[in-house]
Amino acid sequence: MSPVSHGTSESRGEDRRLLRFEPHLPHAYETIWPALTTPDGLRGWLAEADVLERRLGGAVTLRGADGGPALSGQVTAWDVERVVEYTLTGLGRIRFHLEPVGTDSTVIRFSHEYTPNQPGPGPGLDRTGSAGGRAADADHLAGWHRRFELLESALEGHPAAPPARADQRLAALRASYTPPAAAA
Repeated sequence: MSPVSHGTSESRGEDRRLLRFEPHLPHAYETIWPALTTPDGLRGWLAEADVLERRLGGAVTLRGADGGPALSGQVTAWDVERVVEYTLTGLGRIRFHLEPVGTDSTVIRFSHEYTPNQPGPGPGLDRTGSAGGRAADADHLAGWHRRFELLESALEGHPAAPPARADQRLAALRASYTPPAAAA
């Protein structure tokens, strides 16, 4: 069974959304931290880090492995081996809070605050956004869900290239996050 359970979304006023995930990974936080905070670690599951200043206020620039446009911003929270937050122009604020469970397991309390007409964490962290509302939530939730599956794979020693938009798993996740159409 996947350590990634479905994420949730909520409104943060008229123009902001907040997504949350809490994947429980069978790895010590000392193993997970580098995957979230180093160029080599991020490359294995999320994006290329063109720039990554590993400190509060440091610069960060992430680029999808598919060569898409770069998203730049700042490290807006940094508590070594516990919390990292990146705020990226065009993507919003993404926060990873690690909580150890025993000595060999960790829960990542993840949040992504964004504007619905902005891009999500699609396959290549590209700038292809949705129109907004529930469709944007479904795209963003599916994208992050898939990313956390890729993180788990990378932690198991199998780093992967970002999934293509046509990735069957990503399509299945989108469908699972898309609310059924209202009955006519």
